[in-house]
Amino acid sequence: MASTTQPRRKVRERRDDVRRRVLRTAAEMMADGTPYTELPVQRIAERADVARSTFYLHFPDKSRLLIAMAEEAVEALFGEAVTWWRADHADGEDGVAHAMRQTIAAYREHRRVLHALGEVAGYDPDVAAFWRDRMRRLTEVVQNRLDAEQRAGTVGSGMHTPTTAQVLIWTVERTVSAHCHHDEGPGDEQMARTLARTIWLTVYAVP
Repeated sequence: MASTTQPRRKVRERRDDVRRRVLRTAAEMMADGTPYTELPVQRIAERADVARSTFYLHFPDKSRLLIAMAEEAVEALFGEAVTWWRADHADGEDGVAHAMRQTIAAYREHRRVLHALGEVAGYDPDVAAFWRDRMRRLTEVVQNRLDAEQRAGTVGSGMHTPTTAQVLIWTVERTVSAHCHHDEGPGDEQMARTLARTIWLTVYAVP
């Protein structure tokens, strides 16, 4: 049994190593200022020290490469927001502001990948499906919380929770994206506070 398991483990480790090298190389090339859409597969493979054929074993096309890179970026972008929506909200607007600060910081850290994700999703069906799925998951978290608050009587009974959840999620994502493209950082705190107040009042202004 051991003689079979060990070679399999080594193969898996080699595959994981190649995958990490390709992802790291693509990220480094983007950090150097090369837009994702202008990254040739051949150059990525050469810098990662893997054969082009090996690249395609792990990533059938550049869309799959972008999706793999975007997994971590989207998780970081939405992570704090998900935590806040599932929390008790005892800290009021300050809790939302903290989540918005973390969201803005995450966008700045992963801005090149997230920008590429938004751009490529406009014409690539696979990337678009990935992005819609991640937005849908977050929207479901928000809607579940709004539904629970509505049942408890802490938000207005006339609120249409599915639409409200969509508006809140897309408003934050688009606003943070635009803000980070036009502001180098000085306006982050004010933007976090403004988004927090917008979210809080949208949810809780009408008991």
